[in-house]
Amino acid sequence: MREKLAVPEAECANAIEELCGLNHVVEAAVLSTCNRVEVYVVALSRDRALFEVTEWMAKKSGTDVSDLKPHLFVLRESDATQHLFRVSAGLDSLVLGEGQVLSQVKQVATIGNGAKGFGKIMTLLFNRAIQVGKEVRTKTNISSGAVSISASAVELALSKLPVTTFRSVRVLVVGAGKTGKLVIKHLAAKGSKHIVVVNRSEQKVAAIHKELKSVELIYKPSTEMLACAAEADVVFTCTSSEKPLFLKEQVETLPSVSEALGGLRLFVDISVPRNVGSCVSDVGSARLYDVDDLKEAMEANMEKRRRKVMEAEPIIAENLLQFEDAFNSFETVPTLKKLRSYAETIRAEELEKCLSKLGADLPEKLIPEVTALSHRIVKKLLQGPIQHLKCSASEQRTLEETVENMHVINRMYSLDTQEFHV
Repeated sequence: MREKLAVPEAECANAIEELCGLNHVVEAAVLSTCNRVEVYVVALSRDRALFEVTEWMAKKSGTDVSDLKPHLFVLRESDATQHLFRVSAGLDSLVLGEGQVLSQVKQVATIGNGAKGFGKIMTLLFNRAIQVGKEVRTKTNISSGAVSISASAVELALSKLPVTTFRSVRVLVVGAGKTGKLVIKHLAAKGSKHIVVVNRSEQKVAAIHKELKSVELIYKPSTEMLACAAEADVVFTCTSSEKPLFLKEQVETLPSVSEALGGLRLFVDISVPRNVGSCVSDVGSARLYDVDDLKEAMEANMEKRRRKVMEAEPIIAENLLQFEDAFNSFETVPTLKKLRSYAETIRAEELEKCLSKLGADLPEKLIPEVTALSHRIVKKLLQGPIQHLKCSASEQRTLEETVENMHVINRMYSLDTQEFHV
């Protein structure tokens, strides 16, 4: 169902415009990833907009509404806002705290800036969500510690070496499938610049090299695997071979690794079934780590991330209040600007009259003091009205009361009938 509903990045702007073409949708955004398809809307009528958006999704996916409905979830107002904030923070991801979803939320905002229908409310919502995603990761460090096999393999190997990056380490990766590709990417992220890749064919290695041009990938056929291992400090194996590729008697013949790197050749086997025989553990000049070793580290890191969720929740709650304050102020902002402009016009006119009357009787050095006095008087007079035009989540005043105050102030000062420079 997600595949049917998925909105490719190139079609997102068009999807926003289609949604805003519905009778009761004012603004819209679409977040489409491998794990979710979410439609956010600002609606004139909640129930009617829900009906229209559901019909739009059914039509887009070529699915009957009755088949689609069991797969839908609907969140409204602050629940919807909180959900997006949790998504952006990585708290709703399959891999807790992962960073890719924040990039995807950023992409929605980027695409939205050029789309008709991604208005001021969606802009405010997604910009705040991006801020939350960054703040949670910075303050809780929830993304630290590898929780995937490939990332854990690279992290584990580096932790066993007396260096902080792979820049000076000779690395061999056996296998260029999906897992091998991820290992290579993580190695590149950890500073590796030259990686020897052993694979049955060169085609996959060339394809990876196109994506990672900053790293030199040196292809070698499977027949040269042992010779490549002899020149490597760390060997990662990730193939689908059902037979071990390295056994004790082979590893024993390999030359020693430099003492500068600990003098031990590391074998990190992330294949199932194993690519490196367990007997390699008996070789004094080698150390073997397999999937079981990685799983322990991954689970420990995941448990740390789960604990970090508790630290993230208050950050999300605080940002939710701030967003609602800003959102609730949208309707009264024009009146606030008009009121300030009205007061400034009167202040400037009366000050000019005063200065003209006093003329030479007022020393020139006192003119700034009198001007500052006029600003302070206006500021204090406006304090009450402005406070009642703001709807803060931390106060008891409701949005309805704030809007009523706005109408009263508009009538009192005839703000709707006058022209102001706002």
